[in-house]
Amino acid sequence: MLKSFWNWYENNLKANVAMASFLFLWQLVHLIWLSFNVVLERITGASLINLTPFWEYLVIIADYTEIPALVIVSFVYINELRRDGYKFKNVLYLFFLNSQWLHLFWITDEFVVSRFKIGHETSLSVWLAWVAIGIDYLELPVMYDTAKKAAKIFFVRDKESSLSSDS
Repeated sequence: MLKSFWNWYENNLKANVAMASFLFLWQLVHLIWLSFNVVLERITGASLINLTPFWEYLVIIADYTEIPALVIVSFVYINELRRDGYKFKNVLYLFFLNSQWLHLFWITDEFVVSRFKIGHETSLSVWLAWVAIGIDYLELPVMYDTAKKAAKIFFVRDKESSLSSDS
């Protein structure tokens, strides 16, 4: 059963990596909100953005797609480990990805926002909020790498197949 799943995955690699990349890059909406609203306000005392209800819903939707994004992108790296063997970068990126579960279920965005407000902070809670933010930013190198993989699959393989059909 596992073998047939991985055969299907490989046969549909282009679609699987494209979906993973799109869904994961969608998380940039959340990271932009986190950076320009939560972090900047904590550091400078002023938020750079004030979300209208439309943008607030967009951030919420992006946040709700994080779980499927983590699962789908994990498959990209598990497949590479399965197919190509141990590569430190793939193991590291799987660790970065799956550290998000700690952030999702233990140190939530609600915790971060509430701890950064004046009057709710203790040294431990502010420290944990910064840890959660750091965990969120661990997604960035994986996002870049996943987008690079998608671009490579779409542009390099298409170019190679078109070159082989020209000969």
